[in-house]
Amino acid sequence: MLLDKLPALQEKFKELEIRLSDPELMANNRKYAKVAREHNELSSVLEAFKRYDLLVGSIEEDESILRGDDDELKEIVREELDGLLEDQVKLEDELKILLIPTDPADNGAAILEIRAGAGGDEAALFASDLMRMYLRYSENNGWKHEFITLSEIGVGGTKEAIIQITGELAYGKLKFESGVHRVQRVPQTESSGRIHTSAATVAVLPEAEEVDVEINTGDLRIDTFRASGAGGQHVNKTESAIRITHLPTGMVVSCQDESSQHKNKDKAMKVLRARMLANEREKQNSKVAAMRKTLVSSGDRSAKIRTYNYPQGRVTDHRINLTLYRLEEITNGDLSELHEKLVAAEMINRLESL
Repeated sequence: MLLDKLPALQEKFKELEIRLSDPELMANNRKYAKVAREHNELSSVLEAFKRYDLLVGSIEEDESILRGDDDELKEIVREELDGLLEDQVKLEDELKILLIPTDPADNGAAILEIRAGAGGDEAALFASDLMRMYLRYSENNGWKHEFITLSEIGVGGTKEAIIQITGELAYGKLKFESGVHRVQRVPQTESSGRIHTSAATVAVLPEAEEVDVEINTGDLRIDTFRASGAGGQHVNKTESAIRITHLPTGMVVSCQDESSQHKNKDKAMKVLRARMLANEREKQNSKVAAMRKTLVSSGDRSAKIRTYNYPQGRVTDHRINLTLYRLEEITNGDLSELHEKLVAAEMINRLESL
């Protein structure tokens, strides 16, 4: 019974109200906003439960009348009861969706990492195409972006790009992009006209604040070196580039795009925190995925998720077996239809697990 969940939700709501009046929490804008958002979401759930409780009461009252002896009243109630039962089904579906736990990271910024995979120069060109696609998608959503690192090759391709995307629901929308993206097309570098297959990997990480991930400075090795541009030419004469190694995990993050060593270190730490938070989330997600067999947002970055076939003008998302013949629009940043379908599939998976 859905109503069996109500007492625990009401207790949680009271706890949140008490926390919102805590002066220590009110002094921390970020934490306060997080609790306030949870409070507002739970308020909507309780309002729906209130409507559901009243509806169940009306249904029980009508069913009681049907068990009575007043035939004239029974006839009136029968017509009303059919409508109430339909409303009950609709409201139960609404409540099930509201009861699905939301990911607090969805509302925050994202760290987008794009790397060329198998396929040589063509893979780097494809990685560059993906980067442009995501930047246009960001513009369409009114998000801001900032490059943390960008490594390009001479043919106009991208070896690696790490970009911070900031805006409402940035992570929530981009998180479905993590995985291996495959392209099938005639490469610009191929003169014989043969179709090649190459790939690029995409990782979308929720941006982590210092309060989300605790990093012991004693676990870090920080090296400085001279930033270099294309062809190995030095772009400055000072050791402003930073390489941070997290010794317990072996994670390595480098940043050289800024002329200031301090700014490069800040950016590198931002990426390190995001990767460490993502690792913890992936551990949790793998346990959940094992239980409910979902492939939509399992966090597996090694899985092939999408193929872009240029000769046929199609894009296929392998997780939900969806093919759209809108390759040009999608590669120009129109990911809305793809994401709507992925969100719907994820919602079904999560509803089945309730």
